[in-house]
Amino acid sequence: MEPRMDHPVMALPGAMKALTALSTAAKSAGVPAEVLEMVHLRASQVNGCSVCVHMHARDLKKAGESDERVAAVAAWRDAPWFSDAERAALALAEAVTRLDDRADPVPDAVWDEAARHYDQQGLAALVVSIAAVNAWNRVNVATRQVAGTY
Repeated sequence: MEPRMDHPVMALPGAMKALTALSTAAKSAGVPAEVLEMVHLRASQVNGCSVCVHMHARDLKKAGESDERVAAVAAWRDAPWFSDAERAALALAEAVTRLDDRADPVPDAVWDEAARHYDQQGLAALVVSIAAVNAWNRVNVATRQVAGTY
């Protein structure tokens, strides 16, 4: 597989800095780093972004996550290795990523469960982080970036 073009964030001045700034802001809000990585991995799986699936699975492993947890992110609802707070973040990630799949894209039940585990700053971090990874996914998928080449 060959990319359609050089990575757009390298070709467009300021794009890398802007996208990186979103992630940096989200990381400063107190949501555990492994939760943000799991959210990134799950959104990337939903979007079919091989670059981000590879990167976030690798980053989770580097951070000490078990093979079971990394492999089970795609099936988090039925896997025993996730806390209620992690499940709430993963559900929010799926809802925010799949906006067109439902009449009520982010149902109150999903939001309310996330709000039980994360304060306003944590929710803001999750939403911004999910938006950022979705932007990366779309850029990578649209231009057919290749996993493992970053």
